[in-house]
Amino acid sequence: MAVPKQGHTRAKVGKSRMHKYIKKVYLSVCPKCKKPVRSHTVCLNCGFYKGKEVINVLADLTKKEKKAKEKEMKEVEKETKQEKPLTMEEMSQK
Repeated sequence: MAVPKQGHTRAKVGKSRMHKYIKKVYLSVCPKCKKPVRSHTVCLNCGFYKGKEVINVLADLTKKEKKAKEKEMKEVEKETKQEKPLTMEEMSQK
């Protein structure tokens, strides 16, 4: 039976096998800030998970960064409020 002159090391074999099973990462959208986030993880942009604040993102920022972040979060909230469809009462008032 033929035997290779130089065998493959475990590392070499493992590296080739690893790339066979790499899968695409699927991202969902954070409901609060609308940024892409891996599923079942905390959003690193706003610090929310399942509607609750888990991480205080603004705590470690400087004053200037904190202002910019708050402004950005307010703009996103305004956009989400505008996207909601009008109810019958709101339609009758207009």
